[in-house]
Amino acid sequence: MKELSLNILDVAENSVKAKATVTAIRLTDDGETLTLTIEDDGCGMTEEVVRGVTDPFYTTRTTRKVGLGLPLLKLAAEQTGGEMTVVSRAAAEYPDTHGTTVTARFFTAHIDCPPLGDVVETVLTLIQGHPDTDFLFCHTVGEREVSLDTRELRQVLEDVPLNSYEVLQWIEAFLREQYQ
Repeated sequence: MKELSLNILDVAENSVKAKATVTAIRLTDDGETLTLTIEDDGCGMTEEVVRGVTDPFYTTRTTRKVGLGLPLLKLAAEQTGGEMTVVSRAAAEYPDTHGTTVTARFFTAHIDCPPLGDVVETVLTLIQGHPDTDFLFCHTVGEREVSLDTRELRQVLEDVPLNSYEVLQWIEAFLREQYQ
């Protein structure tokens, strides 16, 4: 994938498929490294599955025999001298504390560090496609922070769906304004 925002979209889509009610997407840029963390409260994975998720020929999907999302994210991080980790707790073993956390660290000065891409569009795509799932987005660059929590929006909007045109327009303007 040419941009990290596409990796974010892929991993967050996996969280939705894992029946997560909340998916947190955190980006932290300290000037030297960019750390991407995607954490969910989905069904989680067993230790055996976690060991295989970075193998492109291992997948739990039945529609195709390869799963490239996490292997490509891991490769992108490692090409910059960084790394990727996956920590997961399966619901069958941990009924109260299940979920998955994917963390990738990139050294931003490295020539192979992919661009971030349009994370605002990524967040909008996730909300539009999954209006019943909550997303927490936080991008910290130095001391500056851009954030959105759909749980807060739901409290204000009450019965207005998050994927309505007007709400999506407001979310986009809200996030883009924070980036200015």
